[in-house]
Amino acid sequence: MSWQDQEVRELKENKYILIDDEPCKIVEITTSKPGKHGEAKARIVAIGLFEGQKKSVVYPTKHKVKVPIIEKKTAQVLSISQNEALFMDMETYEQFNLAIPEEFKDKVKSGIEVEYWESMGKRKLMRA
Repeated sequence: MSWQDQEVRELKENKYILIDDEPCKIVEITTSKPGKHGEAKARIVAIGLFEGQKKSVVYPTKHKVKVPIIEKKTAQVLSISQNEALFMDMETYEQFNLAIPEEFKDKVKSGIEVEYWESMGKRKLMRA
């Protein structure tokens, strides 16, 4: 299990939430007042961590949602080919390929250490 349950009212901006099984960073939360027969609702706007898509959901504030557990790890660049690089995790020595985001094309070189994030079985290069 790579998530935990949390109530909507406990969420904050710049934290994370699972929307459609995709880890997303919360960019905006707006809360409405409780209605005559209902409870307060929260509208959450978030951006997908891996695909960068904007998503929004509305939940009652006492509703439980899934919050992803994001592991921040370091890896060493072993080799580079085209838009992809072969990395080795610095703790487990596991080797894996990852696409190199456009903003890191000039910075990723063989032998350097980088930071990557792992959540819900996906990985993304975050800092080079």
